[in-house]
Amino acid sequence: MSAAGPLAGVRVLMMGGLGPGPFCGMLLGDLGAEVIRVDRPGEVDSPPPVDVVMRRGQRSIALDAKDERGREVIHALAERADAFVDVYRPGVAERLGIGPNDLRARNPRLVYARMTGYGQDGPYAQLAGHDINYIALSGALHATGPAERPVPPLNVLGDFGGGGMLLAVGLLSGIVEAARSGSGQVVDVAMLDGSATLMAVFYGMLAQGSWRDRREANLTDGGAHFYRTYETADGKHFAVGALEGRFYAELCARLGIEVPQDYDDHEAWDKHSEVMAARFRERTRAEWERELVTPESCASPVLSLAEAPGHPQNVARGTFVEVDGVVQPAPSPRFSKTPPAPPGRPALPGDQTVDVLAELGLDHDAVRRLLADGVARQSGPAG
Repeated sequence: MSAAGPLAGVRVLMMGGLGPGPFCGMLLGDLGAEVIRVDRPGEVDSPPPVDVVMRRGQRSIALDAKDERGREVIHALAERADAFVDVYRPGVAERLGIGPNDLRARNPRLVYARMTGYGQDGPYAQLAGHDINYIALSGALHATGPAERPVPPLNVLGDFGGGGMLLAVGLLSGIVEAARSGSGQVVDVAMLDGSATLMAVFYGMLAQGSWRDRREANLTDGGAHFYRTYETADGKHFAVGALEGRFYAELCARLGIEVPQDYDDHEAWDKHSEVMAARFRERTRAEWERELVTPESCASPVLSLAEAPGHPQNVARGTFVEVDGVVQPAPSPRFSKTPPAPPGRPALPGDQTVDVLAELGLDHDAVRRLLADGVARQSGPAG
């Protein structure tokens, strides 16, 4: 695996899980960090996981963390790591013997991150949940969707933005501080907290009285006729984001409609939406794209997942790449001095088990015994 990228030399050990952990591992691995994921032995024979793209830029070792020998391997890996990610509910890692005190006793510089839904304390700490539950408590779900009902915005706000991305921020912040102080710390990352953080601007606007606490009633939630999507003649959609007056004037000119004097009056938004909706239905998305994509109209075709990689802007930027026949987002952001290597094939459970054990100094017989006893599992070619 290439060591190119701004995070070359950073080592992260991560317990296997879904959602935010793998996403964080992909982000860090994309940028050059060495990320080792500890998967369960039983996953080796399972069908390919649904999060396969997010397993790129990492290596996988399949270990039984409940077995003392598997636990010792985790301790040895953590001793060499800059950071460790615990993806269990509060208290589980301690019961397994891989809690922060256990691992930091051998590596005081270790940054130990705990990735959960509700955090390490509070009345919900031990509850099971998913993205939709966490963003429900942060206010994010209430603010998203049409007026009739909240609609989950995929699992972007909880799992990936409020979870995995802030997990990456927490890990890197802890690593920077440990480099200065010589001592690591525990980082408590909760998807509930993170999704609330992502809503900071809206809480600020609510306090100022410039945000209405209901859906489709505000500038950027689909309420304004100049910031929403419209259906076109072919059943596709166009997005307009003409917030500023001059952009709105350009949009109207291109649409062939007059700029109403009350265009920014909340009470008039619905009637103006009807006018614009009727106009958009007169042409196809492709026809509107030829007419509306100008420097100041702030209008864009709404592309499907299948269409987006082929758009000229995405092609020019190299926004998407193809790995083993799978089209996927390229690493981001971009770096002028330390560009990361192109992503390689994802690591399925146990793909690098033998390699990782050998790197720890275990001889052939010791590795063979771990494999024979089911404490470790290897999948795919070693090396």
